[in-house]
Amino acid sequence: MSDPIPVNKQLQALDVSSVEYATRFVELLLVEATRLGASDVHLQPQGEALDIAWRLDGVLQPLGSYSPGQSSHVITRLKVLAELLTYRSDLPQEGRIRAASNVEMRVSTMPTLHGERAVVRLFAPRGQHLRLPDLGMEDDHQKALAGLLLETAGVILITGPAGSGKTTTAYALLREIAQQSPGSKCLVSLEDPIEVDVPGMAQSEVNSAAGFDMATGIRSMLRQDPEVIFVGEIRDRETAECALQAALTGHLVITTFHAGSTAEAISRLSDMDIEPYVLRSCLLGIVNQRLVRRLCHCAQPVQVPDGLLGLAAASALVPGTCPDCAHTGYRGRHMLSELLLLDHDGIAQAILTRRDARQLELLAKDSGMITRWQRAITALEQGITSPTEIRRVLGFSEN
Repeated sequence: MSDPIPVNKQLQALDVSSVEYATRFVELLLVEATRLGASDVHLQPQGEALDIAWRLDGVLQPLGSYSPGQSSHVITRLKVLAELLTYRSDLPQEGRIRAASNVEMRVSTMPTLHGERAVVRLFAPRGQHLRLPDLGMEDDHQKALAGLLLETAGVILITGPAGSGKTTTAYALLREIAQQSPGSKCLVSLEDPIEVDVPGMAQSEVNSAAGFDMATGIRSMLRQDPEVIFVGEIRDRETAECALQAALTGHLVITTFHAGSTAEAISRLSDMDIEPYVLRSCLLGIVNQRLVRRLCHCAQPVQVPDGLLGLAAASALVPGTCPDCAHTGYRGRHMLSELLLLDHDGIAQAILTRRDARQLELLAKDSGMITRWQRAITALEQGITSPTEIRRVLGFSEN
């Protein structure tokens, strides 16, 4: 039996003049993106062409340049599927593709110099969403987080840069609560936007144009008699204050926040002029996480000391190349995480005296916290990932 035709060649072979061109193009593209497990598909207009790329295991990879269509247009077809305004190309729009596929998709469009750009975000298939044991966290972190989910008040803060899986972790924790207390706890959320439908939770989406912002929404949620509140992301002081106030009044709050480390998260909240005693009283635990690509079975041992890229590992592997990983050397991803529990007297005092992030991190290490860098070295020595990948994700500064 002959090998299947690669999707890039199938797309190139489509009849550009056909009225079915855009329909067939989008169908082929999204089916293949789903099969490969892509998280995002980018459609970027460049002159007369449409550049396509998709994000596999967190890395954007080009697929090729194609015609946007003559009798039918690829971006317009996506907008139809996402129920967007096809006659408006001068403003950003967001929508969902409500297809028969069991994969949830969100479409975002943006006007650019050369035309309308679109990004499709693909989520896990329905019924395959993660719970806490599925995240790939180390056993010690998983056990500690499971304990925090039993608390009735306080904030669990999930931090990291964009693309580090914060929202995935938050949803997994919420599913864990919903599964362990079916119908006996009221779970509500305020998100911008709602990314995944979580059974057992009442989810609301911010609508700034209507005056329904994060702060207003949180205050309204408190009148809905909830036990657990999910705030999609803390982006400003007002949202932070409202989320922390919700915890002070007897609610378990799960939320995400952009920060490079657990210690930096505390420091950044302090810089927002959040009172130290509020941070000390509300925070239960802070997760900081990164996602690194897993090496394929074709990986090879590092041959020279320089191959470790200055990392203090006893051994490591580097990516190889084979058809199983599409010659990238990687398949899947692995979580590097650190978890700071706010139950250490030294850390509590450091928060109250507004110590900086560096001092907080030293205290956290002294309290027994295993840092993301320590997890990275372990992952290297176990052959899970490569030195290049660690440097790509964590950088070269180990502070």
